[in-house]
Amino acid sequence: MTLIKSISGIRGTIGGIPSINLTPLDVVRFTTAYAQWLSEHTKGELTVVTGRDARISGPMLHALVNQTLVGMGIHVIDLGLSTTPTVAVAVAWEKASGGIILTASHNPKQWNALKLLNHQGEFIDAAAGAKVLAYAEKEAFDYAEVNDLGTLQKRTDYIQKHIAETIAMDYVHLDGIKRGKYKVVVDGVNSSGGIAIPQLLEALGIEVIKIHCEPNGHFPHNPEPLKEHLGDLCTAVVTHKADFGIAVDPDVDRLVFVDEKGELFGEEYTLVACADYILSKNPGATVSNLSSTRALADVSLRHDQKYHASAVGEVNVVTEMKAVHAVIGGEGNGGIIYPPLHYGRDALVGVVLFLSLLVERKGTVSELRASYPSYFMSKNKITLDEGMNVDVLLEQMRDRYSNERISTVDGVKIDFEASWVHLRKSNTEPIIRIYTEAKSELKAEALANRFVTEIKSLL
Repeated sequence: MTLIKSISGIRGTIGGIPSINLTPLDVVRFTTAYAQWLSEHTKGELTVVTGRDARISGPMLHALVNQTLVGMGIHVIDLGLSTTPTVAVAVAWEKASGGIILTASHNPKQWNALKLLNHQGEFIDAAAGAKVLAYAEKEAFDYAEVNDLGTLQKRTDYIQKHIAETIAMDYVHLDGIKRGKYKVVVDGVNSSGGIAIPQLLEALGIEVIKIHCEPNGHFPHNPEPLKEHLGDLCTAVVTHKADFGIAVDPDVDRLVFVDEKGELFGEEYTLVACADYILSKNPGATVSNLSSTRALADVSLRHDQKYHASAVGEVNVVTEMKAVHAVIGGEGNGGIIYPPLHYGRDALVGVVLFLSLLVERKGTVSELRASYPSYFMSKNKITLDEGMNVDVLLEQMRDRYSNERISTVDGVKIDFEASWVHLRKSNTEPIIRIYTEAKSELKAEALANRFVTEIKSLL
């Protein structure tokens, strides 16, 4: 059982021993530390937006977070059961000081986490995160006196507001989508995506077939939206003769499509398709992380635009997008970041951009996928032993392949002529991730196996 403190938030398994697992004491301690960080760099009264996904532990953690913030003299806007992007946009629209989302994203149900946002509704950066962790370590907290306690306001309208603003974005083919009379199957993994995505599609006049859309936190399959976990969705698309299927993770910041044949469109290609559409309307730079497919660079080049790569992690992608004034970006795990709405991964935005592209192309989802360069990715990992010096290991791999194109922005990425491998420490788990991409599945797997063997020989 684990408690992980990183740029991705405070993440751990529920129950057990404080400081080893994610316990009520840890939730209070880190929430207080975040509140103290806010108070030291924000003038005037503080307001924090909170929300959660449908995890079983969510109501308990959410109540602890809310009341801890009240105890720190902070006014809380509680969105209740919500999505990560909905909380993010609410922070900006409410002009709040920050936000906290209770979600462990794609992790199984025994996990939960505190994801921390700044006043722009974006994840706090590494420097701010380090300060929060330092405050938590010192525990030199100063709570509000009785007359200075915060307040708690509950809001139930924000998913609808988020949907309305998403549909109203420029370049959304609203009339064309409605005329298309699409039928779509949605797998909401029994979390808040089972609420938000069907409501979005219904607002677009789309017939929705729901599977696993009861937000009870009992995930019917591994909640990471990967091919091996989406058999029910693939079958349902074919059974219902739907135009395509949609899968999201529990907090609705990752988006995956299934074509009309019940085949995965590919999580890496969600961003490729959405970027293709936006680049046709508003040319500009694109950004994804180093572990994402080369296909985005290829599509960017088709539109005579530049592609840029960032370190892994949403905050790093956002930083690079701002630096190069990117018109769209994201991560190859199905995360779409579209600045006109907000700088955060947002499955709702991805759905409307994808539908708008489909309207323009006037073909099937499988035909759309066939129009893009085909790359195949293999994602592997090696579990780390306690005390292992991973940096030295990565340096050895870098030196071994010094004659190839090397990036050390985040771990070590080695670019070969027709393939690449990216080796890095995970932000959320005690593992080394080994991602490879090549022109065939066999070549990607062979490259991955080769590097797994090489790394294990150095352990």
